[in-house]
Amino acid sequence: MLFNKPFGVNSTFTSKDGLRTLAEFIEVPGVYAAGRLDKNSEGLLVLTDDGDLQHRISSPNFKMPKTYWAQVEGVPDADALAQLASGVDLKDGPTRPAEVRLIEEPDIWLRVPPIRERKAIPTAWLELTIREGRNRQVRRMTAAVGLPTLRLIRYGVGDWTIAGLKSGAWRDAESPS
Repeated sequence: MLFNKPFGVNSTFTSKDGLRTLAEFIEVPGVYAAGRLDKNSEGLLVLTDDGDLQHRISSPNFKMPKTYWAQVEGVPDADALAQLASGVDLKDGPTRPAEVRLIEEPDIWLRVPPIRERKAIPTAWLELTIREGRNRQVRRMTAAVGLPTLRLIRYGVGDWTIAGLKSGAWRDAESPS
């Protein structure tokens, strides 16, 4: 199943901290998130009861593409885009090259609470596709090129996307081809 995870929700069904979880939105027994999104990120989570599929989605060995929309502080120049495209050096080593492009602001739901905005600093939207899944990787990549991420939405995993799926909603997914 495909779930459009809202901001502030953990990618688990239980919480020891009283935080919002998937259980608030999904009452289907026996499914688990294939991969994670931190509570400050939004967008597509694939949930499944198929352990092999879960492994293919979340393991970096399979290099399944994951596409993100990142609202960043500042406007990227050609050099920043080239750095992201060729791979960025992070503390845990260089990233694989990413597909990256500047996009128009997507037609999406309002985030609650809204991002912080500073009148003197413009923002821009990037679409990044990566084929690995390190902890907070997109946020760390954009920060490394001087573009802190203000809002992060996972738009797609493989061929699945959140197109037409409202924040907090889920739908059954077709099997991947």
